[in-house]
Amino acid sequence: MYSRRQFRVRVLETLEQRVKQFAIREELWPLRVPHEPLRFGELIDQIPGDEARAFDVQSLRSRTLLALAWEDGSVWEAWVIVLPSKVKLFCDSSDDESRILASGGRNEGDESDRIFLELLAESAGEHFGIEMAGGPPARVRTSLADRSFVVDLFLGLFEVSGLEEDVRRTLAGLDGRDAAPVGRDFREDVEAWLDRVTQPAAPRPRT
Repeated sequence: MYSRRQFRVRVLETLEQRVKQFAIREELWPLRVPHEPLRFGELIDQIPGDEARAFDVQSLRSRTLLALAWEDGSVWEAWVIVLPSKVKLFCDSSDDESRILASGGRNEGDESDRIFLELLAESAGEHFGIEMAGGPPARVRTSLADRSFVVDLFLGLFEVSGLEEDVRRTLAGLDGRDAAPVGRDFREDVEAWLDRVTQPAAPRPRT
């Protein structure tokens, strides 16, 4: 148990050092980003210690910002690590890997959380070196209480990804209609879709 705790400390120390190397980009201010998404697997493998193979990256998670799941079983999550310095790391996980996408802000309030998610949605991940692909998710879970903000996130994401018709077809199927809704503002469709796919937020892990 002691060796596990020590290895966790080494991981956090490594993250503290790596985050100092993240670059400032004017269009992403106040966030900082690595040259490319930093894969946890590669980072952990570089830290000496027999515990590397057994180390659970998810044990570093402070909270989940957004979790998406599709009917085929694939999942994607955006989540946060709070370092001992109180700096936040914004991470994502898919079925096969977890990555660090950005850092920014102290763990006080949710302003940097919202900035990260806005930039992520408006670029479909491109700002952070990833691609958010696939159709509208079948299930959505978020820790954000501001529903209007969450609607705006998906509105921007779907528009930049060209998924308006996919959302309307999905909504029609959820409502048991034969045809997609037409003649209505797309934001109303996103609101209706979100009402049907949102699940309660999972409790925050104890730290």
